[in-house]
Amino acid sequence: MTLKLMKKREEMKVKTKKNVNKRQLFQLLLSYCDYGEVMKVWMGPKPVVILSGPRAAQALLSTKKSIEKGLTYKFIEAWLSTGLLTSTGSKWHSRRKMLTPAFHFKILENFVDVFNQHSDKMVEKLRGKADGSLFNITQYITLCTLDIICETAMGCTVNAQDDKDSEYVKALYKVNASITERLAKLWQHFDFLYWLLGYAKERDAAIKVLHKVSRETIQERRKIYEQEKKKTKDFTYEDKLLGKRKQLTFLDLLLEASEGDNGLCDEDIREEVDTFMFEGHDTTATAINWFLYVLGRHPEIQAHVHEELDSIFGDSERPVTMADLREMKYFEMCIKETLRLYPSVPAISRCLTNDLIIGDTVLPTGTNVGLMIYKIHRDPTQFPEPEKFDPDRFLPENVTKRHPYAFIPFSAGPRNCIGQKFAMMEEKVVLGNVLRQFRVESDTPMEDIQLLWEVVLRPRYGNFIRLIPRRP
Repeated sequence: MTLKLMKKREEMKVKTKKNVNKRQLFQLLLSYCDYGEVMKVWMGPKPVVILSGPRAAQALLSTKKSIEKGLTYKFIEAWLSTGLLTSTGSKWHSRRKMLTPAFHFKILENFVDVFNQHSDKMVEKLRGKADGSLFNITQYITLCTLDIICETAMGCTVNAQDDKDSEYVKALYKVNASITERLAKLWQHFDFLYWLLGYAKERDAAIKVLHKVSRETIQERRKIYEQEKKKTKDFTYEDKLLGKRKQLTFLDLLLEASEGDNGLCDEDIREEVDTFMFEGHDTTATAINWFLYVLGRHPEIQAHVHEELDSIFGDSERPVTMADLREMKYFEMCIKETLRLYPSVPAISRCLTNDLIIGDTVLPTGTNVGLMIYKIHRDPTQFPEPEKFDPDRFLPENVTKRHPYAFIPFSAGPRNCIGQKFAMMEEKVVLGNVLRQFRVESDTPMEDIQLLWEVVLRPRYGNFIRLIPRRP
């Protein structure tokens, strides 16, 4: 059955007016998912098929053919060009193959020190707020993750936690805001209107700042790399991956990998560095925010988390190690359950380059498809009482009972998130250092939370919590 033959009740129009904001649009799309796991809706003049079930997710994400991102990803290309996130075809395949070794566990282990350093700084800043009064922790977390991603990606420090008004930080916020605004307002989807109304000019001025910092950093690191290369001629790329040299940043690894047949120029490297900055900053900050909020609503589960942390660290102030991360098993279950309820990226899109068969439905080539991860994670057949926060869902014996595509916070298949291990490690270190020092309380009931879809999924008014010191 083709799209033209789908039942009448499955053909619904999203009449998006100018006063429909990002929050309303997200809720509107979620409401249409209730009619079935494969739905056709109209986004202005464009038809889009919305998928909201694990079976449909598997059909879309497991294929090696339709890996082209949807039209909305075009809005990111002014900043990221065609790096790993937005590229397709042979370019994507070659980049993915080249970048995969950069996420070898030995490389990630070297980043634990960076996670500790910047999260310790955040904890010290939070001590001044730990008086039992409500405050919005969102910016503290965002600036911390920004410091982490800058150092791990580029080897430079923007000192965001000490200088939140720096030109780079403000430019990053501006570009992120422009992307989310354009996604939500359909008239901005038309390039000529986007330019005519002046939105492009504001966005491009901010992108110019981001590109300037990336290019200058690449040039500086290349000079250092060439000097180091003369001193270590006997080291191979594999040696460096296995830790036989000093800690390497993501940028260093790109410089290493660009030699030989890959032939990456500085602009190619800039694409990937900026992509890592985009994908690894806001997503992780959002996940950390949601974790603290949810744990603040469930003191009995928080007590269990504290017990596990105390069994690992005792009263020690020592930094978190890779060995500690492996022991944080219940902690990881809580992170996964948070990502189930509040996936950092609640929806993704594809443009089909081949027909896609889902049951008895055929989606033809050229169809724009939106996958509602948020809705899939709330499938009651896979997760009974889906609104309930229950980390035991991720006990091994419970995981094996579910559909393999019922939980996909990092997407799945060939185009899954290459940095998911990095993200999980960062979240464990940052959150572990916070919870070793503080107890968290949240006043807002989960049913009262208003969701805001801005590429990532945020609470509309920020994350207001209380922090109480655990020790004198």
